[in-house]
Amino acid sequence: MSDEGLIQTKAGQAHSEDGLVVLDGPDGIAVTMTAEAARGTAASLKSAADEVLGEEGKPPTPAEDPTT
Repeated sequence: MSDEGLIQTKAGQAHSEDGLVVLDGPDGIAVTMTAEAARGTAASLKSAADEVLGEEGKPPTPAEDPTT
């Protein structure tokens, strides 16, 4: 990524409201979605984070990286 000022380091917070899921992020960003869309988003975010951090919550070392 070229503009590191746009990279968020704080987690968003989700809550339910009127049968929908609202994800509140930094700087007033909010996304409202159906429960199905929220579950899909959660699964996608977890998958991407696991890819970056590895299953144990840390980036893989070159010896652990299965793509090298």
